[in-house]
Amino acid sequence: MHVVIINGSPRVPRYSNTDKIIGAFERGLAGKGVTCEKYAISNRNSWEDICHAYETNTQIIIALPLYVECVPGLFLEFLDILPRKTQETQLSFILQGGFAEGCQYRCGERFLKKLPDYLGCSYGGCLVKGDNFSIRLLEKEQQDRATQPYERMGEVFAVEHNFNSKEAKDFTGDEYYSLPRRILLDIAFKTIVRGIFKRAAKSWGCKEKLDAKPYRI
Repeated sequence: MHVVIINGSPRVPRYSNTDKIIGAFERGLAGKGVTCEKYAISNRNSWEDICHAYETNTQIIIALPLYVECVPGLFLEFLDILPRKTQETQLSFILQGGFAEGCQYRCGERFLKKLPDYLGCSYGGCLVKGDNFSIRLLEKEQQDRATQPYERMGEVFAVEHNFNSKEAKDFTGDEYYSLPRRILLDIAFKTIVRGIFKRAAKSWGCKEKLDAKPYRI
């Protein structure tokens, strides 16, 4: 099997959490003998090449982030140039983002579920998982640990050829967090996660505090 993976994030790969996730997923595919080619829509100059790969292959995965229950605008613009195909082409999705609970992604998932039919393709399922906001801020070793579960999902896809297995469905995790867990996460965000953001901001040359309000009247 040969798979074309399209990164639907507007961010360039260097700053894209989706790119890091695709890298881990690709390792899982490769471990099962599946070949893969990757593209990113953030590079508009590559759109013609992406369309060619889309037209000449039948196993397509589009990976993208969810922004406040809405897919990126650049991705919607990219969809306008894709031609209709036949049911022989399977279109699957990896939907990820910073929100932790699975319920935050269901609106986006429903949109993606309808998309293959508009394009004439069959639907291969949608792999959904959140809590990925800080991946690109981590050191390489920490990034590898954070994205390692996606390597396993690459292996699952290589065997099942879709995201319809129970393991893929369970990958999302909790649909809703319990109150005690939400309290613990709030504490962690105000301490550990805030510390990560501070270090990242400092490395980018920021001199103001994270909670600075320069435009407040």
